[in-house]
Amino acid sequence: QVQLVESGGGLAQTGGSLRLSCTASGVAFDNLRMAWFRLRPGKQSAFVAGITGSGERSDYSDVVKGRFTISRDNTKDIMYLQMNSLEFEDTAIYYCAADRRVPGAVAQSNRAYAYWGQGTQVTVSS
Repeated sequence: QVQLVESGGGLAQTGGSLRLSCTASGVAFDNLRMAWFRLRPGKQSAFVAGITGSGERSDYSDVVKGRFTISRDNTKDIMYLQMNSLEFEDTAIYYCAADRRVPGAVAQSNRAYAYWGQGTQVTVSS
């Protein structure tokens, strides 16, 4: 059974930084395409960033492009989301997602991911 566990959320000030981590167990890590989604208060879940199984390709939503960086270390079975220049609107629950289908492609749809973590809260204060 694939299990995803996020960590690294917390409180940050506007303009600050946080790094989220996601570990996976129960599956060969480099066979997973992975992504971060977020759920803001009163909004639907939204794609934030995604990365292929090898880590060679990544994709970002327009609202975080240039501020957030997704990466992974397949030797440690861990994925990261480095969040810089945080804005109040980045306040959300961030979810790690993964899927074994087509690990060489990034997908922005939440339907493309079968496995989800429990989420970690990120709160940005102004």
